[in-house]
Formats: sequence, C-alpha cells, structure tokens
Amino acid sequence: MTPRDASDAHDNGGKGGKGDGPRGGRWSDLGRPPLNATALRRALVRESSLWSEVEVVQRTGSTNSDLVALAEAGKAAEGAVLVAEEQNAARGRLDRTWSAPARSGLFFSVLLKPAEVPVHRWGWLPLLTGVAVATGLARAAGVDTALKWPNDLLVTLGGEERKAGGILAERAGPDGVVVGIGINVTLREDELPVPTAGSLSLAGAASTDRDPLLRAVLRSLEQWYGTWRDAGGDPAVSGLQETYAAGCSTLGRTVRAELPGDRSIVGEAVAVDGDGRLVLATAEGVQEPVGAGDIVHLRPE
Repeated sequence: MTPRDASDAHDNGGKGGKGDGPRGGRWSDLGRPPLNATALRRALVRESSLWSEVEVVQRTGSTNSDLVALAEAGKAAEGAVLVAEEQNAARGRLDRTWSAPARSGLFFSVLLKPAEVPVHRWGWLPLLTGVAVATGLARAAGVDTALKWPNDLLVTLGGEERKAGGILAERAGPDGVVVGIGINVTLREDELPVPTAGSLSLAGAASTDRDPLLRAVLRSLEQWYGTWRDAGGDPAVSGLQETYAAGCSTLGRTVRAELPGDRSIVGEAVAVDGDGRLVLATAEGVQEPVGAGDIVHLRPE
C-alpha cells in the first residue's frame, strides 16, 4: 500500500534523521513526538491479526480518500491501516472539512471487507467503531467517553460534553468499507476549532502517548469487528447493540434530528433499533426511526 501523495509520505519509525518538512524537524514539538511506524507494525501486523499493513505518512489531504482510492485500485488488502500525522482536508459527515495541528491527534483509516455479513448490516460499522474506540481509550488513556449517535466521541470538561473524536465510513468498491477515525489527543484550549470541541488531554487523560493509544484502539476494533463478523453482523447476538446503547449519551435525552430536505424532528431518543437507527418518540406519540441526519442534544427547559 502506497499513499497517493508519495512526496508527502514519511515513515516515522526509527530514530534520528533530518527535518521532515517546512514545519521544522520531526522533534520540533517535543510534546508531540512522531508515531513509531516500525513499532506499530511489529505490534499489530501478525499472521493471525486482522491488520495486514500499517502505513504512516507525514501529511495528506484525507486518509479516507487515499485509502478508498487504493482499495478501488486493488492496491490495499483488508486490514490495511493508513495513518497521517497531519491532515489538511479531512472530511467528516456531510462533507464537512476540518484540520488540526500536526501530531496533535490520531488521524487514521482502516479497510474492512465483511464478506460474511449481509450488506444491509454494514451500517453498524460506524457504531461498532465508536464502541471499539471508546473501549480502547478507556483502557489506554483512562478517560471516560460517551458516544453521540451516530459517529461522535464525547468527553466531559467542567460538566460539559465536548466532541473529541469522529468517525466516517465510506464504501470502497463492491466489497469494502473504509472507516476513518479522528481523535483529538493533545489539542490545547487555544487550539480548539470550536468551543464545543475537546481533547483527551483536556479531559484529564492518564496518558497521551499516541503509540499505545493507537494500538489499543486498533486491538479493540479488531476484537469487536471479529465478534460482529462471526455473528453474521447480528447486532444483538454479537452484543454490539446492547453495548452501544449502554455507552450512548443520546439515549434518554430530548434531541432534534435535522434531516435531509430541511426537515427536522424533535423527540426523546428512546432506542437504537436493529438497523442501527435512532428511534425518537415524538410529542404526537409516534416512534420514528432516524437513519441519517444531524442530532442536536437539547438542553432541558
């Protein structure tokens, strides 16, 4: 697997070496050391592992765009992991773009090919990834996180929920899905893009060493993905539906779902159904499932 923009590729394994670009040497920010790609491969790429390759690039536009292109060109196998130290055109849901300082977080994408799972259940992959990320970070960073349906990772700062991460899943050819993950690790208050953002360090993480954090998240994702795949993607049999509901801060709250076509629904989020949709109970006594849209947590009046 080779990134599309090879001129910006840089293997951050090994030690020593000269500067890595216009932003200065690779140790220019001692509080944000580079990832050790060699050590990551050694720890993650094994014969019995899901992860087939780990590539670390210095910077790119979007790891999701790059990995989708590689998958569609037949240049990436299932379990390929593409990590960027910096993204300058990263994409979230609804094609929103964002950026963050170099080495301030974990920005990576993985290629999955769940052939054993019916396609109609692939919509669970972003939710599964959220569970895996939250589980991995709890173990490695000691941070309590919550999941906002469908794809946000929340931390609590001063009693207020802040977004510290997001997930984006995209089809890659007829048999693949690329799942992109962005996690703010050492972002400082003065670096936050919006007041509602947060980071693991601001939430009091016990560790902000990105190497063990990335290993923990990928191992957790491998475990959850394997269990879900072995269950044929059944969210109940695999335990995914119950676990997601237990960690979802959206459930039990009054929310506004902003839907395509400038339509919105207000109601209490009462469940996540078997298709991964958020079920809202409206004031009219109707339970309406929401499969796509922005969810706004409303404050109690």
